[in-house]
Amino acid sequence: MTWHGPTFRISDGETIDGAWRLVWWKHDFQDDYYPEDLFVYADGRITRGHYDATDLVGLGKLLASGKVALAPPDGREWTPKPSKWLARYPEPLTDESFLVEVADEISRLAGRPTTVDLLMEAVLAYRRETTEANRSLLREAYLAVPAHRRVFVLGDMDQQDRPLRILVTDLGEPVDGDGPVATPEMHQDSLDYFADGDASVERAERERAVRYADAPAGDPQPPVVLRETVYTRGWPAKLGDFALRNDYDAPFTYEGETYPTVVHGYWALFAADRADHDRIRAAASAREARELGAAASGSADWPARRLAVMAGLLRAKFDQHPRLAELLVATGEGSILYGGSDAPFWHEGPRGGRNWTGRLLELIRSELFAAGADAGRAD
Repeated sequence: MTWHGPTFRISDGETIDGAWRLVWWKHDFQDDYYPEDLFVYADGRITRGHYDATDLVGLGKLLASGKVALAPPDGREWTPKPSKWLARYPEPLTDESFLVEVADEISRLAGRPTTVDLLMEAVLAYRRETTEANRSLLREAYLAVPAHRRVFVLGDMDQQDRPLRILVTDLGEPVDGDGPVATPEMHQDSLDYFADGDASVERAERERAVRYADAPAGDPQPPVVLRETVYTRGWPAKLGDFALRNDYDAPFTYEGETYPTVVHGYWALFAADRADHDRIRAAASAREARELGAAASGSADWPARRLAVMAGLLRAKFDQHPRLAELLVATGEGSILYGGSDAPFWHEGPRGGRNWTGRLLELIRSELFAAGADAGRAD
C-alpha cells in the first residue's frame, strides 16, 4: 500500500499536514476485518478515518492486539525464499517495520529527515571519507530504514539496494549471508555506482539547463481573471481590467471597417451575408451583436480562420487605444483567464474551457511589451 495526500486538519487555527493509507480494522464484536483509512499528521496524531485518535505508541498496541492489520488476514504466512542475495522482492511488511514507516511519514510531513534521508547523508559521508567508522554509521543508517522499503531506496529497478548491501558487509563476509564474499573490488564497484549516478545527474542537469534556458524563472505570478460583469449604469469612469474584455466599448478600425467592440467585429465578420454583417456591426450593444451573429449564417471557412480574425481584432483594439494597451501590459507575466458565457473554446470556466481569448491576450501583451522595449532601445 502507498501513502496518499495531501490532506490536513485544523487544530487551534493551525493547518496540520497529513497523509493516509489503507489498513484493515477488526470489528469489536466479531472476527471480521474491514478496510479503513489510517490518517497520520505532522504533529504525530494518528486516526482511524477521523475518529479514535492515537499516536505511534498507541498504533503499536493496536497492531500487537490484532485490532489493526496491514493486510486482510487470510491465514497464509510468508515463506522465505531460498536465497536472500538472489531475491528480487522486498522484505515482508511487519508490524515493527510499519511503525517505522509511519514514523517516517510523520517526519516527512513535519519537514524532518526520514530514515531514507539520513541514509543518503550517511552514503555521502562515507564516500567523502571511506573510514570504517563512517561505514559503520552507514550500516546503522541502512538498517534503520524499514526493512520492506530497503530495496526501493535507490530507485533502481535493476540493482535495487545491492550496492548498499555490499558496502555494509565486512570484507571477507558473504553478502546477505548467502551471497558472494565481499572484496575490496566489490566495495569499490559500489562506490563507483554512486559516482556514476552523480555524473548522470550532473549531465542531466546540464542538458536540462540547455533545454530550459529561456524558461520563466521564479515563482509564477497569479493569474489575471477577466470575469464577465454587467454594469447597469454604464462602464465605470476609472479603467480597470474590465476594459480588457471583448465587450468593452472601445471603437476601432479593422480592415477598413469600424466596430464598437471586439464582439461586434467578431460576429459581423462571422456572417456570410453582407446585410447580416452591417446589422451586427450596428447593434446597440455587444450582447445584441452576439445574439444577431449567432442567428446569422456563418462563412463556411470560419472555423479555420476565426483565431486569426480574433487576433487581428484584438491587435486593432489595443493598437488604437494606447491607454488600454498600457492596462494590458500592466498585467505582467501572469496567465490571463477569460471568464464568461461564450463558447468554452474562448473562455476558462469552472467546467473547463480552452481559454483562447485569454491566450491571445497574453500573446498581444507580449507583442506590446516587445514593441515598447524596441522603441526604448531605439531612443
